[in-house]
Amino acid sequence: MIIAAVVTAIELSMNAYFHELYMILGIFVPLIVTNCAILGRAEAFASKTTPGKAALDGLMMGLGFTAVLVVLGAMREIIGQGTLLTQAHLMFGDVGRMLTITLIEDYRGFLLAMLPPGAFIGLGLLIALKNIIDEKKKKKAAKAVIESKFVAASL
Repeated sequence: MIIAAVVTAIELSMNAYFHELYMILGIFVPLIVTNCAILGRAEAFASKTTPGKAALDGLMMGLGFTAVLVVLGAMREIIGQGTLLTQAHLMFGDVGRMLTITLIEDYRGFLLAMLPPGAFIGLGLLIALKNIIDEKKKKKAAKAVIESKFVAASL
């Protein structure tokens, strides 16, 4: 949270006082927060295990963060604009214009989803969904243990 707060303050200051540099750097300044989260977690695990396990953990953490960011970004764009890959031409040139997918015709948009609070709300919803799935798995595992004990006792 400290890194996120400092990076956000720097980003806002750059937007106010060095706007041209802010526009050039674009998304790369906010991505510092994600990189720090991944590196902090990887370092904490790597300091307690072997290099092979640490490398595998780092790969899986990177893929996991990538998946969450892609799902969160897609969710925000769908709810916020009703589309996917709307401005892909900024990254891929004119070919990117063909990648735009309109999911909801004549959608007026939902601004909150596109703003930073929308990201926090979306992340909260994804975490809640993960917790629900984990809870169902625990209940299923507990039920299987009880059933196996019942079967063993009846034999």
